[in-house]
Amino acid sequence: MRHWMPLLAASLLAACASGPRRADTVTAASVVDPVALSGQPGPADPTSYVIGATDLLNISVFQVPDLSLEEARVDASGSIQMPLVGSVAAAGRTPDQLAREIEAQLGGRYLQNPRVSVTVAEAASQKVTVDGAVTKPGVYVMRGQTTLLQAVAMAEGPNEVADLRSVAVFRTTPAGRMVAVFDLKAIRAGQAVDPVLLGDDVVVVDTSRLSETTQRALAALPGVAAVFRYW
Repeated sequence: MRHWMPLLAASLLAACASGPRRADTVTAASVVDPVALSGQPGPADPTSYVIGATDLLNISVFQVPDLSLEEARVDASGSIQMPLVGSVAAAGRTPDQLAREIEAQLGGRYLQNPRVSVTVAEAASQKVTVDGAVTKPGVYVMRGQTTLLQAVAMAEGPNEVADLRSVAVFRTTPAGRMVAVFDLKAIRAGQAVDPVLLGDDVVVVDTSRLSETTQRALAALPGVAAVFRYW
């Protein structure tokens, strides 16, 4: 048994020397500062969010409750059904744009100076992919504004081999694909901003070189425990 102990110790030390993922080593996307990614508008921003099919909307017509709708689902064709005016195209518009369109249709025939507000109750058309060292990787529906911490929680949290210092968020923009790497431990501790995700973002939780369970098991072996004191 002794002859393989030095080899095992050497491999453990090499693993310990490897740090978390560096953003500048990612070649599949342009690297951006995490602060820049965090500052981008999120899905709940009424000036930027684009409504999609299956989204759930709240539509309020000021002082006309009979024309207001709670939790109106955008259908597969991208439309909603409004009292009096019938079908109104919602997909592809921001909430503000849709509100102005409803005002125009109501004001043309039924009301004088109608005031309409539209909010997104559920951004069901927006999805985020969570992959890597999480309990349940998959594609998840974003229920309104969703942060990085919330997305990882939807995947039932990091698994035992996750490296929380190295969580990459990939995003496709008109300028191309970009990536930023976040420290989830710092976010959890309130030491860093928890970024708001956008639809179609991809979150990848990196894998640590050795899980805590593996470390405990190896530390129990004769001659190996001393290695861990230097980590």
